[in-house]
Amino acid sequence: MDITSAKAAAALLAKHWKEGTTLAALPLSLRPVSRAEGYAIQAQIEAQSREPLFGWKIAATSLAGQKHIGVDGPIAGRLLAERVYCDGDTLPFGANRMRVAEAEFAFRMGRDLPPRQAPYALSEVLDAVAELHLAIEIPDSRYMDFVTVGAPQLIADNACAHCFVLGPKAPGVWRQLDLALHSVVGRVGDRLARNGLGANVLGDPRIALTWLANELSTIGITLAADQVVTTGTCLVPLEIQPNDTVVIDFGVLGQVACHFTSD
Repeated sequence: MDITSAKAAAALLAKHWKEGTTLAALPLSLRPVSRAEGYAIQAQIEAQSREPLFGWKIAATSLAGQKHIGVDGPIAGRLLAERVYCDGDTLPFGANRMRVAEAEFAFRMGRDLPPRQAPYALSEVLDAVAELHLAIEIPDSRYMDFVTVGAPQLIADNACAHCFVLGPKAPGVWRQLDLALHSVVGRVGDRLARNGLGANVLGDPRIALTWLANELSTIGITLAADQVVTTGTCLVPLEIQPNDTVVIDFGVLGQVACHFTSD
């Protein structure tokens, strides 16, 4: 895929994202046929942002999530600064069709992990982490039927990135905890409560972070210092509606919350 086609595909997806509308699929002339072409389009979505890249997200980190969107493994997306909120903020509900909130561990990097031939080991990646944050991701897609378009088009669609809530920094004890066994409780007002575990994220959120570092390495991208990586949902996504308040309880690590508007 040449740069002109990648820019055209990204512009089309960004237009639908901004307007809250959908398309059935990218036109054949602009449709990616590989993960690499999907990432090439995604890079052009980043290029339209007015701010430095905030970080990265990982989608489909569970077998159930992969089956749900018809992919055979995780996919990465970009967190754009314009779509990042803080703990306790009110987010626009808008035209979101997925209508779910996800409870996530998010790692802020302390130093660069540049591309290289040898895969990064988990210990190397953790050594490069500065902080762990608690987070909520609000995904969405620009496709009418995102479960059928396939991995390349989903990657082009920024891996269903939409809004992201960066919560408080976890206490330093997180490095002594087994995050795979760490319990998480998500609540939507008094209507819904759901339990989850860190193990639902590729077996361990730290494994997911390592996957992301190596995925970026294979496509020639540095996972940069100060970027945030949100690693995927610890529990079955929480169904949300306008006016809802979502609270995620990470036990000894703290809580993160957000509210949604009525529109």
